[in-house]
Amino acid sequence: MSRLTWAFGMGEEVNGLPPQHRKLFFIQTKWQSSARAGNAPPVLRVSPEVQPLASSVESRFHRQPPNARMVMALLLLPALAGLFGTAEGQAFHLGRCPTPPVQENFDVTKYLGRWYEIEKIPVSFEKGSCIQANYSLKENGNVKVINKELRSDGTVNQIEGEATQSNLTEPAKLGVKFFWLMPSAPYWVLATDYENYALVYSCTTIIWLFHLDHVWILGRNPYLPPETVTYLKDILTANDIDIEKMTITDQVNCPESL
Repeated sequence: MSRLTWAFGMGEEVNGLPPQHRKLFFIQTKWQSSARAGNAPPVLRVSPEVQPLASSVESRFHRQPPNARMVMALLLLPALAGLFGTAEGQAFHLGRCPTPPVQENFDVTKYLGRWYEIEKIPVSFEKGSCIQANYSLKENGNVKVINKELRSDGTVNQIEGEATQSNLTEPAKLGVKFFWLMPSAPYWVLATDYENYALVYSCTTIIWLFHLDHVWILGRNPYLPPETVTYLKDILTANDIDIEKMTITDQVNCPESL
């Protein structure tokens, strides 16, 4: 797999750039080179460890005056490029995060319990099969999150985090944190009927130029009918969220509970 080594330039699709800066976006990899016009921007990929760094960079970036931002962006692109991972990582896209509508009148108490991962945009920290998420209410009113997967050697990998609802006027927009030193990641429930399916979206804007997104289709059972999966994917495409890289999670011959 190719690995991004450096990048420079600005894309046509980056909102807010003055015309004189709407140049060709150029990327070089170790094994291949490509140059595309801004109206067909290349897709960049990054390993998950980049996200907390980029969030910190973004905060500093927006405190700079406009001219300084442009210079800062050009200087940071090669540095970020050095951290970009292989194709199994997440996908970077030019521009800010989309803002799809979320589930109306979301009731977190109905959402609690076990969910099975049906499909997702691949992330490098999920290597196993039989992936499950279990949500329960904590005494402080937040949601306890436990994600589990079955590794190829038969062992169970588990990570625990906490989800919060920072804005009760939009209760379907949660934030999830797995490590106290790391910032919360968006966890938006775009659609759910609570009893069968859920569609979750997470996106982070990186230094004003890119966005990194994740998608999960969840089910109360390890299997969802194809028409339900299609319905959920149609919601994504209707909101300009790329589904090309989504993959099916292996839930075959899995224990009911890990």
